[in-house]
Order: sequence, then structure tokens, then C-alpha cells
Amino acid sequence: MKCRSEKILFRTTIGLRHSRRAFSLIEAVTALIILALICSSVLVVIDRCMASAADSALRLKAFEVARENMETLLAKNSAEEMVEYGTSDKYPEIQWQSVVETFYEPITSRMWVQAVCSAEYTDIEGEVQSIELTHWLTDLTKKQILEIFEQKKREEQELAEWAQDQADEQEESDQADEQDQEEQTQDEQGRDEDKICGYTREELLEMDFEQVFQILLNCDEL
Repeated sequence: MKCRSEKILFRTTIGLRHSRRAFSLIEAVTALIILALICSSVLVVIDRCMASAADSALRLKAFEVARENMETLLAKNSAEEMVEYGTSDKYPEIQWQSVVETFYEPITSRMWVQAVCSAEYTDIEGEVQSIELTHWLTDLTKKQILEIFEQKKREEQELAEWAQDQADEQEESDQADEQDQEEQTQDEQGRDEDKICGYTREELLEMDFEQVFQILLNCDEL
């Protein structure tokens, strides 16, 4: 019984030795290439997921800023045409803008006042994205419409007067500069006229007679 058991153990050991065969170089390289492709695909998917999550977080922040601005406008007792913009204190990467404006609604042929609150942010790819919320506040009566148009007309007149004043001031400044330049040119010409062959009288008196004689001899003015 003992000898038979040893023979079986010997045969089993030989079988295990024959079954253990090493991988060849081609098989190892192929396995590494397949593993690299799988890892790169996984990394690409993970990178896209992270970018999408970051963009979603920025979009939620922009929506929150726009919603807060809209709630602030709706909480007011009265509204007037205005434009406000700035950067969020809570999220510095978000820029916001709030606009209250009138518009004509063609279906009912009426004028309305609407509030538009928008927020912008730059996504991972460097493109500017925006969130915009719009709410119709109230319709306008004929009296209110006339008052708005009169106010716009006054603002346009004031703007035109301001532009004319700026143009007049610029023209006066240009004339003063031209006058100063002319006076400076006349002073320079007067100083040149006082010179003899490019030298002042004092400079010529300090020179030797031969130097003065050569200057006067070669001078085209004489």
C-alpha cells in the first residue's frame, strides 16, 4: 500500500510540472497592450465624468445666483427700467446681470414690464455658458407708456446735450493747443532770427577772430 501511494504521488507531481508552462514574449506584450488600452479607456471615461461633474456644479451655482437676483426683484414693491451687473460675492467665478425692461407683446398688443436675470460662467473647455431667467412683472397702461416714452425722450435730449458739451470742450481744447503751438513756433522763429549763422551774438563775441571769420565766410545767410 505504501509503494502504490508513492507511485501515485510521483505521477501527480510529474503532471503538475508538465502543466506549468511559462508565457512567451509575444503573449506577454499582447497582454500588456490590451491592459494599456483598457486603462486608457477607463481614464478617458473618468476624465469626462469629472469634467461633466465640474460643469454641472458651475451650472448649479450660476442658476442659484440668477434665482437669487430674480427673487430680489420680485420682492420689491415697485420696478423701474434698470440694468445692473457684477460678480457674485459667494461665487467669484460667476458674473451676473439683472435687467428690467419694457417690451411689446404682439398677441395681446400690449406693453409689458419683464425682469431678466442672467448668470455667466466659463466651463472646463474655456467656453462661456449662461443661465437666463425671465419673468413678466406687469402690463402697462397708456398713461404709463406715455410717461416711459417721455422719460426716454428727456434722457436722449440730455445725452445729446452732454455730447455737444463734450464736443465744444474738445474743440476749445484743440484751439488752445493750436494757439500754444503757434506761439511756441513764433518764439522759436524769433530766437532763430536773433542768431547769426546759427550762433548768438554772445557766442560769437566769445570766439576768436579766425573762428568768427570762418563762420561768416561759410555762412549762407550773408
